[in-house]
Amino acid sequence: MKKNDLIGLVAEKAHLTQKASKESIETFLSEVQKALSKGEKVVVSGFGTFKSVIVKDKAVINPQTKEKQIVKSHRVARFTPGRGLKKAVK
Repeated sequence: MKKNDLIGLVAEKAHLTQKASKESIETFLSEVQKALSKGEKVVVSGFGTFKSVIVKDKAVINPQTKEKQIVKSHRVARFTPGRGLKKAVK
């Protein structure tokens, strides 16, 4: 499912216009992104948890040049599915 498909479904099920549906979904996604960039955890009950995790420095080898490089520590987004989502997928 793509973002446009989701917008269409939300518009249909919530009896919204395509424009209102797109605005609400994009607002939700941007707020999740802002919270994660601040290091906050976002919990959507029954769906799952989004959190920002710091990955430590690590040494890697470039397979083309066989040269060792260091990947500096950085933040990455992680998602942990909730119990309801796990049940629905199972």
